[in-house]
Amino acid sequence: MKTAIDSAGRLVIPKEVRREAGLKPGMLLDVRLRQGLIEIEPTPLPVKLQKHGRLLVAVPSKPVERLRGETVERTRRQIRQKGAPS
Repeated sequence: MKTAIDSAGRLVIPKEVRREAGLKPGMLLDVRLRQGLIEIEPTPLPVKLQKHGRLLVAVPSKPVERLRGETVERTRRQIRQKGAPS
């Protein structure tokens, strides 16, 4: 897919790419230049590690949208396509 950058430096990420990446309006993104490539990814969610019984659990530092089954299934498919770690 191709897109253009405007005179203010803004670009439109195509709808299909936003949907696949789970990008939502207002979401913070990290942008960096690495080896001549521009990389854009969602800013990691700040979490606090809390002990729940014998487990250490990452708990969001602020309220977040509930994880949808569609998102879980899409992530599972992507992991399966990449194959099991060796």
